[in-house]
Amino acid sequence: MLDRTVPPAIKPVAHFEIPLPERRVMQNGMPLNVIRTGSEDVVRFDLLVRGGQWCQEYPLQAMFTNRMLREGSAGMTSSEIAEKLDYYGAWLDLSSSVNYGFVTLYSLGKYFPQTLEVLASMVKEPVFPEKELSVVVEMNRQQFKVNAQRVDVMARKGLNRALFGIGHPLGRYAEAEDYDRIRREVLVDFYRKYYHSGNCSAYVSGRVTPEVVRCIESHFGDAAWGNTAEVLPDLHYPRVSDNRKRLFFEKEDALQSSLKMGGFTVDRNHPDYLKLRVLVTLFGGYFGSRLMSNIREDKGYTYGIGAGVVSYPEVSVLGISTEAANEYIEPIIGEIYKEMDLLCQEKSSEAEMEMVRNYMLGDMCRSYESAFSLSEAWIFTETSGLPDDFFERSLTAIRDTTAEEIRDLAQRYFCKETLIEVVAGKKM
Repeated sequence: MLDRTVPPAIKPVAHFEIPLPERRVMQNGMPLNVIRTGSEDVVRFDLLVRGGQWCQEYPLQAMFTNRMLREGSAGMTSSEIAEKLDYYGAWLDLSSSVNYGFVTLYSLGKYFPQTLEVLASMVKEPVFPEKELSVVVEMNRQQFKVNAQRVDVMARKGLNRALFGIGHPLGRYAEAEDYDRIRREVLVDFYRKYYHSGNCSAYVSGRVTPEVVRCIESHFGDAAWGNTAEVLPDLHYPRVSDNRKRLFFEKEDALQSSLKMGGFTVDRNHPDYLKLRVLVTLFGGYFGSRLMSNIREDKGYTYGIGAGVVSYPEVSVLGISTEAANEYIEPIIGEIYKEMDLLCQEKSSEAEMEMVRNYMLGDMCRSYESAFSLSEAWIFTETSGLPDDFFERSLTAIRDTTAEEIRDLAQRYFCKETLIEVVAGKKM
């Protein structure tokens, strides 16, 4: 009998390996990545389109182009698409990021041929119907109006505009009038440029049978589809940062203020990046971090505060975020800088280092334990331009980073003078 009064022994993660996908190139030149794992008869199919916010000529263009794929194709109306997917128990997710659009289908394996046929029609023959477009735009416009009044949204937009400038894709946010500019021809133009077999890759994961692979090759890989003759430019945008240290956005009826602090730091390809993630996790990346222990647990200024490194094309940002009562914002900023100074001046204890290591290693193990999460892992490396050994090197960095290196990294990258402070809320 198992004695449940005795906890299991804690064992360090000595080796962490994510199996590589089976990589093939289909007849039309489109890459297909196959991840065969899991015993349940479920399959996830992801189509990645290299065209997101970074590529759009108008605010909202990439997002609405992706979103409207499900609203009608040459062979099916939006209601017929929804009914067929529902009938076969499938689930569809459409999303877009800074530099990619994503079309994700979850399906029972036995119905994959039927559900993929629907998906192929959506992706290859969308019609962007005017009636459905007006409904989708209006729904998103109303959500925009609600979100625009939230202090966390106001602060986030303010910080990115201050860091990148309003002419940069990462600092250019949609305004209410931009919803009026979303017309069918705007979406058709973006679709024609970016949605074609020469600009996409695919991932399939789960219980992947030869029949599943044949279906994908038949619908997406046999022949070129879309406007493959389109030559896409290599886009680069200058950053124009605000030289002010503090920006304030007033919301008179705000019960709490939102604080966002941020500054540029090393990108994912820098030799210090992986160990910097360990420092930032210790500083503010989990519940036992310095910021949480001080500002939440000890001072009681906020329910939660966090720090992280957010990576974008060409650059990364060290960000700190919290919400608190208006009168606590100034003390919180003071405590944030105090914790930065301590990390620059003193070595962390071995107990603290061990806690951070265990948290980060456990988080890695939890994040990549299923078929679909493995697919997400390799999609992440592709969309981020990372090498195959990224996860192994991450494990090594977590396991081997010392307290001395944490202090050195803090001295090198925790520069209070370069952090922009953005506050949205009620003026005190």
